[in-house]
Amino acid sequence: MRAVIQRVDKASVTVKSEVTGSIGAGLLLFLGVEADDTLEDLEWLAAKIPALRVFEDEEGRMNRSLTDTDGDILAISQFTLFGNVRKGTRPSFNKSAPPEKASDYYEKFVESLSRHLGKPVPTGVFGAHMQIEAHNNGPVTLFIDTRNKKL
Repeated sequence: MRAVIQRVDKASVTVKSEVTGSIGAGLLLFLGVEADDTLEDLEWLAAKIPALRVFEDEEGRMNRSLTDTDGDILAISQFTLFGNVRKGTRPSFNKSAPPEKASDYYEKFVESLSRHLGKPVPTGVFGAHMQIEAHNNGPVTLFIDTRNKKL
């Protein structure tokens, strides 16, 4: 699984002129599911994200997590995180999970993330064309890949 995580003051997702999810201060999360991902990958990532210390403490250091700040997460599915442009300029998505698996894992990931965060996680709509509005804070952007934990 791959996640791109941005610290935001607020964010929302709209599908067909309807807001399907919005948050105040917290994290905007884009999630890609790889064909070889396992439930172990899913659980590891869902536990890690709420504990990321990317919010400033009283001294201005990134030392506080979502659980410390009572922040929110907006989770958006994004298969293009596995786009590969090694050969040419048109991305190949052959490492992305097929839609059935990706949808199932996305839903399970959001459920697990909600458990770890201790509250519901708003989402976009899997497979839909979405408009995302984000007011980045920092900016702070992280990339996590469950297959390459050294990143």
